[in-house]
Amino acid sequence: MQKCHSIIVTGKVQDIGFRSVVEHIGRSFGMPGLVFNAKDGSVKILCSGEDSVIDNFTQTIRIRGAESGAKIKDIKEISLPFNIDLPDDFSKASSDDEFDIGRKLDKGNLLLTDIKTGLNNLTMIISEHNRGQQEHNTRLEAILEKLVNK
Repeated sequence: MQKCHSIIVTGKVQDIGFRSVVEHIGRSFGMPGLVFNAKDGSVKILCSGEDSVIDNFTQTIRIRGAESGAKIKDIKEISLPFNIDLPDDFSKASSDDEFDIGRKLDKGNLLLTDIKTGLNNLTMIISEHNRGQQEHNTRLEAILEKLVNK
């Protein structure tokens, strides 16, 4: 018998495309449902299906999530005592409120700062390498000049 289920996935599951992975799995199972980010950092899923299908669904989420870079700490599944009219096509819900968008922009700024620092370090390393190459080329030119003059 089909029942509604609430599934909570905890760990490093936000900001890595995990909801898209869950959406794809849900659609491949042909089940109605929704997946969305929760403010507590977890990903929540509401879906409908037979208990055995839900078990396979959560197992697939664990495997495919790990393959896609998610660090899943726990998956809690609760069978709900009531039905919810869920979308027929499994969908991911956008939950990017102003706070979440600001958090993501702050994270992006930090990453860009790290990239800039890394590029500056790389530029210094390349400049040092080029100086070494110039010195090496100067020595080689001197050796070639001596060979030509013999």
